[in-house]
Amino acid sequence: MKKTALIILALISALNAGIAQNVDDALRYSQIFYNGTARFMSMGGAFTALGGDISSLNQNPAGIGVFRSSEISVSPQLFNFRSQSNFNGNNTEDFLYDFNLGNAGIVLNLKNNQSTTGLVTLNFGYSYSRNNNFNESINIDGKSEGSSLLDHWAEKIDGIVDTLLEDNIEAADAYLGWYTWLLDPVYGTNDTYGTVYTNYGSYPADYDKNMSRVITNTGYTGEHAISLGGNFSNKLYLGATLGITRLEYESTYQHSEKSDSMLVSGFTDFNYTYYYRNWGTGYSLKLGIIYKPVEPLRLGFTFNSPGMFLINEYLNDNIVSNVDGKVEDELENKASWFKYWLRTPFRATIGVAYQVKKLGVVSAEYEFVDYGMARFSVVGDDDYTGYPKKNQEIKSTLKSTGNIRVGAEARLNRLYFRGGYGYYGKAYKTGDVNQDICYNSYSGGIGFREQNINVDFGFTRFSYPEKYILYKTSFEAPSSDIDIARNIFTISFGYKFGY
Repeated sequence: MKKTALIILALISALNAGIAQNVDDALRYSQIFYNGTARFMSMGGAFTALGGDISSLNQNPAGIGVFRSSEISVSPQLFNFRSQSNFNGNNTEDFLYDFNLGNAGIVLNLKNNQSTTGLVTLNFGYSYSRNNNFNESINIDGKSEGSSLLDHWAEKIDGIVDTLLEDNIEAADAYLGWYTWLLDPVYGTNDTYGTVYTNYGSYPADYDKNMSRVITNTGYTGEHAISLGGNFSNKLYLGATLGITRLEYESTYQHSEKSDSMLVSGFTDFNYTYYYRNWGTGYSLKLGIIYKPVEPLRLGFTFNSPGMFLINEYLNDNIVSNVDGKVEDELENKASWFKYWLRTPFRATIGVAYQVKKLGVVSAEYEFVDYGMARFSVVGDDDYTGYPKKNQEIKSTLKSTGNIRVGAEARLNRLYFRGGYGYYGKAYKTGDVNQDICYNSYSGGIGFREQNINVDFGFTRFSYPEKYILYKTSFEAPSSDIDIARNIFTISFGYKFGY
């Protein structure tokens, strides 16, 4: 049945529940790509056994015990994101820049008895670190001759009488397509749907069209670390950190299709926009130890408890279509709001570092994390019952993995030359379309240090491939291969005091 009037939908807040809080959300907020000072970044973040850097507060709090004096540090960063997508043979590039505060902190020396036994030093510290930068811009564009997003919607509502679509909680996006002339029941039925590409089931599909999707994401996770740690007999270093993490994430994608030929249905083009935002706060506890069995060798271990995030979510979508000259402008679903808990998995890290006299140091570490342990749960007396199903999907999709970081530093008088590498393992189980996604980081830098001041510069490059599925139908799941690179330029200024 065709529609003859424009209305603004007033659906219940649960309307988009089927597409909110999914596996991608759980993984996004569970992954940590440690950020810190230029020295930390240029050595690949391999500081679990080293310590003595403001960044230690966010990674292994035992590292705060290595400080022999008070210190303050600030590390601004320039972030550069680049993407290249390949959709049906058409390559499209995109990029963006972002300037932010990567890390800042202070360590206060509470006790320094200048002895070599017992509690040698006791330090308190605070630092802020922007661990994850979610800013990215991806443009997918090319010819699509096999299917349409409209086919996905048509299959989604197959069997639902058109007059009942408005109140169906799983059909919010498809309802927009139905209301704006892009979908309609096949002649003689009221619950089987055709699209404008088949003139609603009257002709074979004519998919001669250009399809594009523009994805824009912004946001970050920033951790405030409050730490206490001490040095015992210059052999054993212990520390603890209370981590308070702020989460901000916004995501928008615009999906457009434009016919290159005159269709019987009169279809010209449509543009569908989906937007959602997450924000919230999480808490975790870190416990760490560094031990020196012999003077040049350090062994480190840290345990990061599961994080508990209270997350707010806002989402809505809208569509603009042009069919036979009928333009439905900014038809949209009413915004939906959610609040839920997310428990991120624990992580444990072991590290080793070796001091080569006064010439330099090498360091390596292994981090274990099981992403399949992430879980959603309700807040208060919320009666939403969908989380067990979502949690089972997390468990069946994500797995445990290991992250490896190595770094080295060479000293030449007051100059320090650094390099590092990081490997962040595969989080998706075998059989998933993104089962081979892993992250590699390459880094390097240089620093200058006097008795109480330091200036350091570091460069880090993260690169990884991903396969992005635009939608799924019973006969096709069009996807785009995307190569992504994140370049981070960090400069740090540090000052020691309280000798």
